This record gives sequence, structure tokens and C-alpha cells, in this order.
Amino acid sequence: MRYLHTMVRVNNLDESLDFYCNKLGLIEVRRKESEAGRFTLIFLAAPGDKDRAEGEYSPLIELTYNWDPEEYTGGRNFGHLAYEVDNIYSTCQKLMDAGITINRPPRDGRMAFIRSPDGISIELLQKGDALQPQSPWKEMENCGSW
Repeated sequence: MRYLHTMVRVNNLDESLDFYCNKLGLIEVRRKESEAGRFTLIFLAAPGDKDRAEGEYSPLIELTYNWDPEEYTGGRNFGHLAYEVDNIYSTCQKLMDAGITINRPPRDGRMAFIRSPDGISIELLQKGDALQPQSPWKEMENCGSW
């Protein structure tokens, strides 16, 4: 397992970039805009992590800006921790065997979500390409929220 990023939702992208980059000194290493999803993702690294972050995509802070206004309550502006795993299916099975609920099963062979005992969302991402969707994962429904 390898740490990837921490996601934080932001209400004002310009204000947030000013804070994280101009004031805190983080550096933008990549950006993704999704017209269909109506969001912008901006990945930031500390100056000392810039080369590693560009090559390995970690360790990073992901700023998520949803184009449609939303009020974030109950800590919803803090999104999730993300970890890359060697095999999404075996990782999720191991977690389930340990009594962990898989809130968003890896139906796509790529991504799953669980929650910590304190309610922190944790995203698990398949290393490399997505695995071929397979049972029982592809039939599993979401459980709760993440």
C-alpha cells in the first residue's frame, strides 16, 4: 500500500489557491477539469515533494472544486485519504474478513471506499490499470456514505 493524497473540498478556487500556493508555498503539479462531473481537481505538492509528486503522484493534497455551489457541513469539506493498493479485490476481501464495511465496493476493478472508526473516508485505488470487473464485487451495492 502507498499513500496517495488527501482530498479537501473548497468553495472558492482562487481564494484556496492563493492560500495553499501563494501563502503556504505548495506547488500545483496537475489539474483535471470534468465538464460532465462539473468539478475541477487540483493536485498540490510541497516544494520538497514536487519531483516525487510529479513522477509518482504522491504525496499530494487534492483540492476539489465543485462548480455548482454547495454548503459543506459536518466536516464534508474534508474528503478522504487515498491509498494505492496492489490488488483492489484482495485488499477489500481482507478488510471485509476483518469486519470492515466496504461502503463503495470496487465494482469497476479500480476504486473502493471504506470508513475509519471515526468516520474518515478512505479511498482505495487499484495500482495501474483497473482489474477486470468480477463477482461478487460487480454486483455489490453501495452501503452508507463515504
